[in-house]
Amino acid sequence: MDAPRRFLLPTPAGAYFAAAAQAEDRLRGFIRLLFAQPASPAWHDEDDGFVRRLATAGWIQYLDAPRCAPRDTIEAALQSLLPPLAGSRSALLADAHGFHLASTGFTTPQAEALAALSADLASLHNRHQRVINQDLSLYGSAWSIPDAAGHSQIGFWPLYVGSHRFVLILAGVPHLNQPPLVDLVWLLHQRYGPLASVLPATADSTVTS
Repeated sequence: MDAPRRFLLPTPAGAYFAAAAQAEDRLRGFIRLLFAQPASPAWHDEDDGFVRRLATAGWIQYLDAPRCAPRDTIEAALQSLLPPLAGSRSALLADAHGFHLASTGFTTPQAEALAALSADLASLHNRHQRVINQDLSLYGSAWSIPDAAGHSQIGFWPLYVGSHRFVLILAGVPHLNQPPLVDLVWLLHQRYGPLASVLPATADSTVTS
């Protein structure tokens, strides 16, 4: 008898782990491969130690039925995916050149200014990355402007998809541990990921570790 078929999907934590850095390793590579699929692929071997390691870490989840990647245009999808990620529901996505791709809750001048600021922060971070990583042992790439209590008023969260760099800009407390983050990273991989155009477009796809 065949083993029960279940389907793999990254969790919000797994989506952030895979997208928050450009680093290449087997763990991130497997999660990115899941995002390259247009539907969550079937997985038959629940005893696979590598996949169990990802599940134990909280980076992937098993589904009883496949889920499909967002199928709206990126502009339409972002309007629904961005608000739940920000405490104030004001959010935008910018590209590496400082142009905003979509925003919600910000005026157009605010969105343009914040997108431009995100590009400057990336340049600042790159110039001081050695001090941040090696001297201070800080490995995150996000920046925020906190209030006096230490709560983020606005934060800048880089997301890497292949050779592309995006910045998720969130006003208020970030709510990254939410399903819309999975769909956001999945959408970006479908549109910009290096593997999206070469993998089979079927819900019965199977990936290997």
